[in-house]
Amino acid sequence: MPVASVFRAAPFRATAHRPILPEICVLAVAALLVALGAAGPVPALAVVALAGAAASTLAGVRLSRLTLGPDSPHDSPPAGRLARRRAARPRRAAVLLHAAVVTAGLTAAVLPLASTGYRPAAAVTGLVGTMALLGGGLVSLPHLSRASVRAWLHRLLDQTAPGVCLVLTAWLLLPYAGVTVPVRLAVAAVLGLLAVAALAALTGADRDSGTARCRAGAALTLFALVLLAALPAGPAAGRAALLAVPPLVVGVLLVAAGVRQVAQAETTRQSPLRWPRAVLPPVAVVFAVVHQLQAGLLPDRTAVLLALAVVPPLVMRELLGTASTGPDAPAATDPTPRPSTAPTATDAAGPAGRVALLRALAARPEPIRGALLVVDLHLTELPGRLVRDDVAAEAVRRARAVAADEDEVFDLAGSGLAVVSGSGPVLAYALGARLLTALSRPYEVSGAVLRSRPSVGLAELGRGRPEDLLRQADLARRRAAQLGRDRVEWYDAYLEEQLVRRLDLERELPGAVARGELDLVYQPVLGLADRAPVGTEALLRWRNPVLGTVFPAELLPVAEDLDIMSELGVWVLDRACRQLADWTVGGRRLWMAVNVTTRELTSPDFVPRTAAVLEAYGVGPDQLVIEVAEPKVAAELPTVVARLAGLRSMGIRTALDDFRAEHASLAQLRRLPIDLLKVGPEVATASGDPHRPLLDVVVTVAERLGLEVVAEELESAHQVDGAQRAGCRYGQGFELARPATAERVEAYFEEFPSTSR
Repeated sequence: MPVASVFRAAPFRATAHRPILPEICVLAVAALLVALGAAGPVPALAVVALAGAAASTLAGVRLSRLTLGPDSPHDSPPAGRLARRRAARPRRAAVLLHAAVVTAGLTAAVLPLASTGYRPAAAVTGLVGTMALLGGGLVSLPHLSRASVRAWLHRLLDQTAPGVCLVLTAWLLLPYAGVTVPVRLAVAAVLGLLAVAALAALTGADRDSGTARCRAGAALTLFALVLLAALPAGPAAGRAALLAVPPLVVGVLLVAAGVRQVAQAETTRQSPLRWPRAVLPPVAVVFAVVHQLQAGLLPDRTAVLLALAVVPPLVMRELLGTASTGPDAPAATDPTPRPSTAPTATDAAGPAGRVALLRALAARPEPIRGALLVVDLHLTELPGRLVRDDVAAEAVRRARAVAADEDEVFDLAGSGLAVVSGSGPVLAYALGARLLTALSRPYEVSGAVLRSRPSVGLAELGRGRPEDLLRQADLARRRAAQLGRDRVEWYDAYLEEQLVRRLDLERELPGAVARGELDLVYQPVLGLADRAPVGTEALLRWRNPVLGTVFPAELLPVAEDLDIMSELGVWVLDRACRQLADWTVGGRRLWMAVNVTTRELTSPDFVPRTAAVLEAYGVGPDQLVIEVAEPKVAAELPTVVARLAGLRSMGIRTALDDFRAEHASLAQLRRLPIDLLKVGPEVATASGDPHRPLLDVVVTVAERLGLEVVAEELESAHQVDGAQRAGCRYGQGFELARPATAERVEAYFEEFPSTSR
């Protein structure tokens, strides 16, 4: 079982979206206590005890909820001994970290109560216990992404100089009366290392991960306890104890917040924040030096040596950076030997596929720059496996020919290929365009000529883990395929939202009819002269418990791609005719308009199936109106004309929806056997509008052909008046009547007892 799956287990589901108001209140109380301690009314150790107890109590409550077992009867332990051991790790981490924050809080609370001579021993005991519990808890958490040895060396050198600065700061600020130099230096070193560890966790590439926050919180908590343990036993401690309050409070709260985030499996990788590491430690040193000078003290020999110790790691960091980017240096990011560009079998076998791609992305040095391109070849023919392998090898050779020397090309084993480029966005897009050109050329392999319609997805590096980057580029590639292929698409968050929504629709829509999730609402059609209802239009709604209400504009394209439009159409026609029969029994003579796609209409069984539904419910054929969208009929005009004629021969009325009032549409109108013509508000507008002459032509042509004009989507009184002046007999829209359930529409009909058209 993957670690991410383990941390989505039931004990952690209830932890998402916790409010942070309690944390804000605790921080405010701690700040107030520190202010009172600095002013003098409250003893410093009492401030430490109260603030530490408040923070550890809140953190303990947060963590205690994560230590509970499954809270649902459906949550069963995973099968297998290894899986059960892995599933127990997150709860064990929560238990250990819960005990750690409680121990830290008890340590802070005990100090004011202990006698002066026993305070150091109590502080050291609490420090050791907290350290052991924190260590065990951190080991049980999932590890952050591993890096290469060179990357770890870079990180170590990046943190050495800030660490030395923080050690120097601690050396200058620590009380030294009665303390030997080795002890003072050891305490300063521990405090500096803990501070730089917290800084590294909070500014690194994985700073938004729960594991990083747990590490930062643990370092701050131990920093506070070490400081408390190092304070003099007597009254010389004074207000210096107040310095332990901020790291103690923030530390335990960070530990609790980090475990809760790990429970939600939310981990992202970003570019590291370098300015805090470069700015904060030197500022702290300056502050400490100024404090020393104000006290009339000069830096001693140890302080000077610590200041000089900052220089070597900076020099080594620069030398390592120069060596790793030199012209003769080996590529640190190439996980496998680069094949030559010569056309051999070696080219096809060289790239190690998806695994090598992920390793290459993970091994790129920070700061990570460049782009990942994922290409889908999409062969128009379906060749055999051997031919596909030959095409893949040729595609890799072409990709290497157009890519830069430092770019890496990976064969993704039948699904296409990927290119890791160090270029910026503009050059990466240009590379994608070159790949399209090169990969679109015909492939002459094994005596056959194959053609490809590739699509390229692009994602910028440095925005997440390697798996996330690959997923982002692949989502962009899928978007390019949906938009017609032969194009390059960039990844963005909105694109991912659209594609995820589409995948959810494709997953949930099959079976919606059987689950009873489809529904119809009805929008009345009114006569514009007397504003009385003459009919209704049945509008499909999909009410899914996960996705909410889905409207036809989003639903129908998915249904067509899944080839289940016929199933939905059968359901809609049956439900609409049944509702029409119920209204007819009540003495009303209305029409019911049902929208059908061109694909439904042209199916051979549509006309007889419609007749069977009318007969089953005893509905008059003239009460049913079949609507088809005008922009869709041109592709299959002869078949559409035949089906509409078949419906009219049975007495069923037909309507042309979304009429565009263009010249071609007007010419096509004479061929279509329809009874109603539906025009939108952009055509049916008030007098004085530039479209008015065209609307006059539409109404005139409709009258000569014996058609009634229905103005739809009327959303203002201005549009209603314009449609009526233009000669439209019927109207439909929010200004007249909104779509509603059958019960509400029936109540609306009660206001017009003589409804019969």
